[in-house]
Amino acid sequence: MTSVYIKVGISSFILVLLGMITFDITGDIFLTMAVVIAAFMAINIGANDVANNVGPAFGAGVLTLLTALVLAAIFEAAGALIAGGDVVKTIKKGIIDPGLINDVNVFIWIMMAALLAGGIWLAVATYKGWPVSTTHSIVGAVAGAGIAAGGFDIVSWPTLGKIAASWVISPLMGALISAAFLYSIKMLIVYKDDCIAEAKKVIPYMIAIMTWAIVTYLILKGLKKIWIDISPFIPFIEITNKPDFITASLVALVASIFVFFFVKPRIAIKAHQVDSNKDGINKLFRIPLIISAAALCFAHGANDVANAVGPLAAIVDSLTTGAISTKASIPVWVMILGAGGIVIGLGFFGGRIIRKVGQEITDMSPIRAFSVAMGSTITVIIASQLGLPVSSTHIAVGGVFAIGFLKEHFDKKDQEILEQEQMIIAEKKRVKSLSAQMEEFKATDELEQVVELQEQVIDTKKTLKGEKKDLNKMKKGRDELKQNLKEIGLAWIITVPASATIAGMIFFTIRGIMI
Repeated sequence: MTSVYIKVGISSFILVLLGMITFDITGDIFLTMAVVIAAFMAINIGANDVANNVGPAFGAGVLTLLTALVLAAIFEAAGALIAGGDVVKTIKKGIIDPGLINDVNVFIWIMMAALLAGGIWLAVATYKGWPVSTTHSIVGAVAGAGIAAGGFDIVSWPTLGKIAASWVISPLMGALISAAFLYSIKMLIVYKDDCIAEAKKVIPYMIAIMTWAIVTYLILKGLKKIWIDISPFIPFIEITNKPDFITASLVALVASIFVFFFVKPRIAIKAHQVDSNKDGINKLFRIPLIISAAALCFAHGANDVANAVGPLAAIVDSLTTGAISTKASIPVWVMILGAGGIVIGLGFFGGRIIRKVGQEITDMSPIRAFSVAMGSTITVIIASQLGLPVSSTHIAVGGVFAIGFLKEHFDKKDQEILEQEQMIIAEKKRVKSLSAQMEEFKATDELEQVVELQEQVIDTKKTLKGEKKDLNKMKKGRDELKQNLKEIGLAWIITVPASATIAGMIFFTIRGIMI
């Protein structure tokens, strides 16, 4: 707990120092407040939202906590700085109509209230150990501040309804696809008599599918803002402002074919160096899992840094032009601020949610973590083509629950608990039978037999005590998973209304101070 206080203290000092420097350079109190609040939001994005990408790999033992943090920090920052784009929509997801806001100052207050509210909600969620959607946090905050400023008509309720629907759609899609991959790997490789021979055949195809999914995801989500700059270097595609699904799929297909022929002989060599069992198969998935985690971090940094810098860019644009724009350019220093905040939040506070996603929800292995990564990636691709607003956090955590909780713990643990309870019943009957025999021997003064039976009763009671302890431990593990599901599910449901409520309160406070 002391270390948490120290980290909070250091983060607070950084924010205060940042504010002092900004005000010293600009002399603008609005801009200073906006910069500090945006940095606060970015820190909390790093603390909460990055765990989806590296948590499963950490839980599987492929990455240590330190290496997970370092890898995530490098690729999140790279994604934000390289592919974060130079223009951003000022109103995330079109959740409110800026045309109904006539005063530039009111617009600035809405953006500041939204940033601060989103950051506060993420901080609460991180403290409680809840992996929540940062996009939903900022959407709810913008809606709440917008309602406080212009009433309920300012909100696009159909858009908000689609986002609410994603609370169910995201985890279910992620769960189904992740479970399908895990089932396929077990049936095609792990449960075969010669699992090593099957691994040499199947794993190259699995890695090729992973390559197709990751590259498609990277192009559609991670590189879309700089696609016009890089597309001229890809010879067989048409130069466009943004990539479409067919183009992304074709580029990914070429990459996956190349990777397939590259890894096939290497997997064959590696397969002979591992044991012919599940542990050996798990080792073959370690490097692909690290690569997928790095790629997902890059795409996340490129895509979700806008949650922190978007409102700040809107504020800077409004202060510069004196008008309200639907799109705003992102100055380099704003993007650096966002990337730096994410890295600080990840390094200081990211371990909490990484442990939750990787270890505390359920046990992880490389095979399971690989399935979660594939479920997350493919779900985002499908959802983006269907126009469904899904959350990468909900998808990843839904996959973790599907693989670990629903499959392993409901089925397996319930069976183990049933068997354990039956063993306890049998031991109780044995104790009762031995006690009855003891009474019979006592009546006939056969003390030797009484002593022998008494020792058996003592041993049986010890065994019974141990079995009860094991039963309680199994029930506790299952109950903890159920509690995690309830808590995280509730956190997802209340994210939008909670951040909206906080934002509305903050907006009224700011307006009261400024008027």
